[in-house]
Amino acid sequence: MSLRRTAATAWRVLRQLRRDPRTLALMMLVPLVLMALLRYMFNDDRTVFDRIAPELIGLFPFVLMFVVTSVAMLRERSSGTLERLLATPVAKLDILLGYALAFAATALVQVGLVLALVLGPLQVTVRGSLLLIVVFAVLDALLGAGLGLCFSALARTEFQAVQLMPALVFPQALLSGLFVPRSAMIPPLQGLANALPLTYAVDGITRAASSTAFGTELLKDLLVVLLCWPLALLVGALTLRRRTP
Repeated sequence: MSLRRTAATAWRVLRQLRRDPRTLALMMLVPLVLMALLRYMFNDDRTVFDRIAPELIGLFPFVLMFVVTSVAMLRERSSGTLERLLATPVAKLDILLGYALAFAATALVQVGLVLALVLGPLQVTVRGSLLLIVVFAVLDALLGAGLGLCFSALARTEFQAVQLMPALVFPQALLSGLFVPRSAMIPPLQGLANALPLTYAVDGITRAASSTAFGTELLKDLLVVLLCWPLALLVGALTLRRRTP
C-alpha cells in the first residue's frame, strides 16, 4: 500500500464527482430537503424533531455513501477501469482507501451544510459537542462507504447495487432506535441491533449531541465505528473483482 497512490485515487474520485452534478446534488441537497421536510412534518411537536435531528445527521451520510460508493465501484468494474488499475502497481487497498478518503471529504461538506441548516433556519438546540457530532457523522459516512465498497461485489448492475440498500441498510436503520427505542423491542431484535454497526453510530451521535461529557458509552460507540469501517474495507479488498462478469 502507498500513501501517494491512495491520495491519487482519492483525487481521481473527487474529480469524477465534480463532473457528476446529479450525484453531487444527491449527496448535498437531498439531506437538506429531507431534514426541512421532517422539521415541518413535526411542526406541532418540536420535541420529536429535536430528538431525531442528531440521529438523522448521522444516518443520511451512511445511507447516501453506501449507495454512491457501491454504484461507483460497480461502474469501475463494468467499464474496465478497475481492471486497468489493478494491472498497475496500485493495490486493492490503495483503491478502497482512496475512495474512502474522497467520500470522507464530501461527507465533511455534507455534514457542514446539514448542521448549518439544523442550527440556523430549523432552530434545533444542540447541548453537546459540535466537534463530536461532525466526527461521528464523518465516521458514519466512512462506515457507509466501507460497507458499500464491501458489498458492491454482490451486484452485477447498478440496479442490483441499489437493491442492496433495502437488504443491508434499511434493517440497520429500523433497528438503530431511530423510530422505536431499542429497549421496547423484543429481546431477539435487541440482540440483532447490538450486532449492527449503525446502532453504535446512531447512539454515538445522539450522545454527542445531548451532552459534552465524554463517557465510557460514548467511547465504546466511537471505538466500534472506528473498527468497523476499516474491517469493511479489508473484506472489500478480499472480495474486489477486476470486472463484472
